[in-house]
Parts: sequence; structure tokens; C-alpha cells
Amino acid sequence: MGTAPAIRTVGLVKDYGRTRALHGLDLEVRPGEVFGFLGPNGAGKSTTIRLLLDLLRPTAGTVEVLGQDPVVGGPALRARVGYLPGELALPPRTTAGEYLRYLAALRGGRGAGRITALADRFALDLSRDMRALSRGNKQKVGLVQAFMHTPELLVLDEPTSGLDPLLQHEFRRLAREAADDGATVFLSSHVLQEVEQVAGRVAIIRAGVVVDVDDVATLRHRAGQRVVLRFAEPVDAAELDGVPGITDVVVDGATVTCLLRGEPTPLLQVAARHRVLRWQAEDRELEDLFMDFYRTGPVAEAAVLDRRGGTAGAR
Repeated sequence: MGTAPAIRTVGLVKDYGRTRALHGLDLEVRPGEVFGFLGPNGAGKSTTIRLLLDLLRPTAGTVEVLGQDPVVGGPALRARVGYLPGELALPPRTTAGEYLRYLAALRGGRGAGRITALADRFALDLSRDMRALSRGNKQKVGLVQAFMHTPELLVLDEPTSGLDPLLQHEFRRLAREAADDGATVFLSSHVLQEVEQVAGRVAIIRAGVVVDVDDVATLRHRAGQRVVLRFAEPVDAAELDGVPGITDVVVDGATVTCLLRGEPTPLLQVAARHRVLRWQAEDRELEDLFMDFYRTGPVAEAAVLDRRGGTAGAR
């Protein structure tokens, strides 16, 4: 019998009054992986996280976290989870160190011994009053409290918000270390580049529905290359019709640009009929692939509406 998923949702629906935020969301996260959960603000990421942590109750569908229903698991289950919310509320009338030691005491002392080391990694001054902290420093407090008790599952909502690039790099190191030690990291973000650098698999959510789940390497392959061909003389656009693997073809006199997914051989065979002055191919960023899922148009909208069963927006 296999190991239960760290996170599993089946047909998850969440309504806020007449507004439907999740439209039957199916998701499975394996134990020990760093899993990226991607989508723009309003796609349903934070709603999903709140359901995982029993901060909200689903309208329909099922949720399992570390093999348990979050409602049934209660405080004992939540003690096995490290959580960083997207909107972090901290008590103003205490220092960062006092607050973190208080949280450790609530956990029976778990994590107290890691506070100083984690604070040092993020250059966090534990003696400063919370009300005097910048947004970035408050984010550091949130990261320390999420990681300090060495949880089995880390649920992190926009974890690098407000951090400078050096500390973003330190966060990614910490997330990989946690996974290497056997923890599962569920990383929600709208920044594809951030997730690409640390995650093994990624789910893309649009309007309350998961529209794709794949490993990062496959997504990068599917993102394709932007190709520019410059010929010695103008070419007929009809020659490029039906060439496998190319889309978004634009012919401007002797210059052809297109999006290439897959092997370049068919395109090269067509190009070889002419004198080629220049060939340029650049990998598209995964951000470009992400945006492919959000292109508007009748076909795209019809597909999404068919899957989600409604027209209301998500959070």
C-alpha cells in the first residue's frame, strides 16, 4: 500500500455567497516534494490554502492533509504544518523574539532552539518591536515561525513578498533543505520564476480550476522557443503553413518570427529552400507559458466555463 499524498483535494468547491471561488478543484501533492501552486491574484490560491488549514470549510468536495480531513485532524494536525499566510498579521506590542518564543511555547517548546539560527539566516533583529518592522522584516518573522518547528508540511502563501533578492535566494535554500529532510513544501505564488527555481512540479490554477499540472522541465519544454529567421529575400508565408511544431507565425518581408515547440528539423527543412542570413532561437520564459493559460478569446473562455460550471469570479 502506497504512502498517502501530503495534500489531496477532490472536486473542491467554495462559494462566498453567490460568488464561486473554486469550481471543483482536484489536486494531489506527493510527500517530500516542493510543489508550486501558481496563478494570478484572484485565481483561488489563498482560498485553497485556507481550506487546507480548516480556516474555511468547503461548500462541496473533499480535502485531505497528511492523510486526514483537516476538520477531524484539528489542532494535532495543524501542529504538523508550518503556515505562512499571504497577509501576515503580527501583534505590534512585542518584539520579534518575544513573539517567536511565545509561539514555540504554544507548541510545547518545539522550535525554540532554531529561532536564533533562522533569524541569523534572514538577518532578522529579534530585539526590535514588531510595530517598527518594515514589510520585508515582518515577512522574515513569518518565515521563521513557519520553519522553526521543523513541520512535516509547509504551506507558504507568497513567501518571498517584500524580500530582497539575496533573501529570496536564502528562502529557496531553506525550502530545498526542508524537502531534503523529508518535509513537503506547498509553495503558492504568482511569480513563476520563483517557483521554477525551487519546485519539482507545478500546478497552474485559473479562475478556481487547475488547468495544468506538470514537472517544471516539461513545462519549460512546452514553453518552446521564440525563433527569428532572416532571409536574403522575401518569403511566401504559405510555405510555412502546416509546418509541425510552429505557431504564431509572422512574416514581414524577408523576416519570419514564430513560436517553436518540439524539434526544429521541419522548420529548418523549409528554411533551407532559401538563403538564410540569420537564425535566432531563444527559450521562452515559463512566465510566457503561464500567460498562455490566460489569453482571452471565445475558445479559451468556453473551455474554462465548461470545466468550472459557472461564470463567477474567484479569490
